[in-house]
Amino acid sequence: MKRAIPLLASTALFSALPCFADCLDDAAAFQHVSTELVHAIAQHESGMRANALNVNSNGSEDIGLMQVNTSWLPTLARYGIGRQHLFDACVNAYVGTWILASNIKRFGPTWKAVGAYNAASGSKQLVYANAIYRRLQRQGHQPCKPKISCKPIFVPACAQMR
Repeated sequence: MKRAIPLLASTALFSALPCFADCLDDAAAFQHVSTELVHAIAQHESGMRANALNVNSNGSEDIGLMQVNTSWLPTLARYGIGRQHLFDACVNAYVGTWILASNIKRFGPTWKAVGAYNAASGSKQLVYANAIYRRLQRQGHQPCKPKISCKPIFVPACAQMR
């Protein structure tokens, strides 16, 4: 019986990962952003953990799979998304990908847009973008410019936003 518990726990863990991947893939496809890039950001930010929570030195929190910062909560509230919703891997994947797509729309398909996902200052953006670039290289992807099409509103399957 003692052996069954770790086996069940590991089975539950690995069966949940494809679900996260599906949500990341769906969100990336919806926003016309590279799926590899979205996966790399989620892996870097949370290690693919939907329940990840980080409290920053300024008191804000980074929540969930893509570590969406609580500074986004006022904007997300207009779409009916609150703090607790960000612990849902699919909601978080769509929100994080929407933020990334917004950055790409704002800065163009550049690594600055990727860096802006994590930081406001140019030096921190550069460090972050380099970390994501290296992660993509390690995973065997040939990083190129991030891609995006202009979609002002996104409607994920698990949280309708208007």
